[in-house]
Amino acid sequence: MGKSAVGHEEFEECRNIIEQCRTEAHKRIVGQDELFDGIMTAFIAGGHVLLEGVPGLAKTLAVKTFAEISGLDFKRIQFTPDLLPADVSGTLIYEQGRGTFSVRKGPIFAHVVLADEINRASAKVQSAMLEAMEERQVTIGEQSYKLPEPFFVLATQNPIEQEGTYNLPEAELDRFLLKLVVPYPQPEDELKIVKTAGNAPAVPVSKILGVLDIARLRRVLARIVCEDAIIAYIVSLISVTRPSAENKQSEHDITRYITFGASPRAGIALLQCAKVASLFAGRSFVLPEDVQTVAPSVLRHRLVLSYEAAADSITADEIISRMLDFVPVP
Repeated sequence: MGKSAVGHEEFEECRNIIEQCRTEAHKRIVGQDELFDGIMTAFIAGGHVLLEGVPGLAKTLAVKTFAEISGLDFKRIQFTPDLLPADVSGTLIYEQGRGTFSVRKGPIFAHVVLADEINRASAKVQSAMLEAMEERQVTIGEQSYKLPEPFFVLATQNPIEQEGTYNLPEAELDRFLLKLVVPYPQPEDELKIVKTAGNAPAVPVSKILGVLDIARLRRVLARIVCEDAIIAYIVSLISVTRPSAENKQSEHDITRYITFGASPRAGIALLQCAKVASLFAGRSFVLPEDVQTVAPSVLRHRLVLSYEAAADSITADEIISRMLDFVPVP
């Protein structure tokens, strides 16, 4: 394993920051450790998160808690079918006294944005979100305006409701670094939730992340070592998702379940998130298990499944699990 370029003292400071954030989150959030770790992973890696789960699983609570721990500006946008792009990005206001237009910026101008029930928005609003998420800017009138830095979108969607919803386009899905599926809590965790709910006001959390801390985390992340063999492993995982003559001749053919595979952006995301996973594990170098840990969250929303997958009740997570089983590990 190559020698790390990360200084020991700086690395330990980052580990301490992460543990403090986890400790603060545990004051409010019970039994959703993977959810909060996923949010932290995407934030450190500089990407956005799509949260999917039925109502009442603390998705919004986790986002608000993260915003308070980070101390960053936070805005919540409730997406509905009648929402307009101007309601998100802002609009031009005519000032009659001056005879000129002035800009009224929308709620997208915040460091942390909760896009609640994002799949209820129409295609026009989705296009405005796409520009914000990818270009880190919005266009109002004829002028483009840069969004604050850091800029972090956490979007939620309810998988069980179909009426009044719009499927997110693949181009927008690909802009989410991670898709986190929020499960039901374990019985012992749910017992704690039910016993404590409503008995006391919201537990306060401390601000842990400052601007300098965020910069330090991202600086250390850039220095985490990943050997060429691990990068080749990541590329192999991405390659087997793409329908090709070579893959179809393989004894482990999964491409009959995939219409379109993952793009190179998925490989970049897998590498970045694997580096964060190694940081969480207390290592300054990436191992294959780091890649395997983050693969479902990175890939599940980037695979376009075929009708055959629907007929056989095969999910994206099952396909990813098969990939991890048969692709050779370095």
